[in-house]
Amino acid sequence: MSKPSARSRLADAAFALFDERGYEQTTVDDIAERAGVGRTTFFRHYRSKEEVIFPDHDRLLDLIRDRLNTSNSGTALIAVSDAVRLVLLHYLDEGELARRRYGLTSKVSALRDREIASVARYQRLFREFIADWMGDPTESASLRAELMAANVVAAHNHVLRRWLRGESADPVTEMDEAMREVLALFPAPVPGAGPGTGTTVIAFRTGQDLDALLPELRRLVEGGRP
Repeated sequence: MSKPSARSRLADAAFALFDERGYEQTTVDDIAERAGVGRTTFFRHYRSKEEVIFPDHDRLLDLIRDRLNTSNSGTALIAVSDAVRLVLLHYLDEGELARRRYGLTSKVSALRDREIASVARYQRLFREFIADWMGDPTESASLRAELMAANVVAAHNHVLRRWLRGESADPVTEMDEAMREVLALFPAPVPGAGPGTGTTVIAFRTGQDLDALLPELRRLVEGGRP
């Protein structure tokens, strides 16, 4: 059996010490000593003890960007779903390490802040891609891109956390279903359709006479004033 790499030994040592002593009480020197390597070797693999916990975000962002960049206007939403699946599969491949990270970030506020910042980077990448795909510089389109990106990230995090808590036996299928739900909320833009085009449909129940109600509905749809 081959000997684990120094990087792997450092990660195992770090998480073991975090469990034993607490994150704040564990130093880089402690981790290096437990892993049987020198301080220089630690910094060859990680810039800080925090990076032992979050080592792959830059690589994942690059993977997402690469997948999105291979799409065209007709496959953009497929690319978004594929990119989200790439991130989920990364955590599934980590297995128990991902669950240990989840437990640690749940307890250490500084790590939660780092995780929130990382999630914001994912959301910004999706928002920029979606806004570019929509090709509409208006403020309403910008808001729509922001909302869509937020929903994409929320769907991923919901499924991932279910798996981390042991509540999902098939997270990949759940992720695909969640993304279908999200994308159904945001149909592809219709070329040439701008503000004020199309038909507005309003559905509700009322006891008011229909003949009396129709003029008011028309006024609301057309944005008129009484």
